[in-house]
Amino acid sequence: MTIQQLKYTITIAKQGSFNKASEVLYISQPSLTESIKELETELGINIFYRSGKGVTLTNEGVEFLSYARELYHQFESIVEHYGENGNRKKKFAVSTQHYSFAVKSFVELVKRLDTAEFEFAIREERTRQVIDDVINMNSEIGILYLSSFNMPIIGKLLRQNNLEFHELISCEAYVYLWKGHPLAKNKSITFDELRDYPCLSFEQGSDSSMYFAEEILASFTYPRMIKATDRATMLNLMVGLNGYTICSGIICEELNGSDFAAVPFAPDDEHRSEVMKVGYITKKNLLLSKVGKMYIEELKSYLNTEKADG
Repeated sequence: MTIQQLKYTITIAKQGSFNKASEVLYISQPSLTESIKELETELGINIFYRSGKGVTLTNEGVEFLSYARELYHQFESIVEHYGENGNRKKKFAVSTQHYSFAVKSFVELVKRLDTAEFEFAIREERTRQVIDDVINMNSEIGILYLSSFNMPIIGKLLRQNNLEFHELISCEAYVYLWKGHPLAKNKSITFDELRDYPCLSFEQGSDSSMYFAEEILASFTYPRMIKATDRATMLNLMVGLNGYTICSGIICEELNGSDFAAVPFAPDDEHRSEVMKVGYITKKNLLLSKVGKMYIEELKSYLNTEKADG
């Protein structure tokens, strides 16, 4: 098995056909087909189902592809550290729940580097997609949170897929709303005070449970609920409908604007608060790229500054 065969496998899976993959790889289709056949013989498995419509991964192929992506990423990291890449652009991608601090840290990272040398990507996505992106090595790093409520489910999913969670900061629950909201000037806000206002939540798909919710206190029964798919829409709903969401309280005014406030959530006997452990996930024992390490440094710097500011 060679690094080249790993690259071939990854490209075929992405393109969905040997013909398209051969064009992307600048290799003849017969040579590509022969190389994959040799790999399958060596491994004793069939990686692809072949048909007139293209190729799809077998069950064994899905598992192998996961390992192939991880190994190829490690190879690229080694080349980045020790080799000369010529004109090849280095790639760096992050997947994150809808956190403005994650985007702000990404902005600061890109400012430190030459965008002509890199192919950058940041994806604000549903919780499950963040995890899947890291599993499939579409992103080197994923940003999400864990709590006592979602840890049994998400923690198990991470362990099953050989992922590690690295905590960055712990936060109490805050109510995030427009500064013109009737409750915005309160020193704290109870659940009962929120009953007449719509709770805003990031939509996680029809097949996702409350354990994948981006908002802490997802186990509460909210009498009024509106789903949104992006931060801009959620902010508009806060202004237009006096909506609110439950969050970590770590808000980047530079990106979200200064028209919003984070007020501490006040628990009661029926509605107890939780602690959000905000962090990042990576492949277990992954050798982070130089850029990956720089991004984590930016995250820690921003979050530590926010913590120091109270």
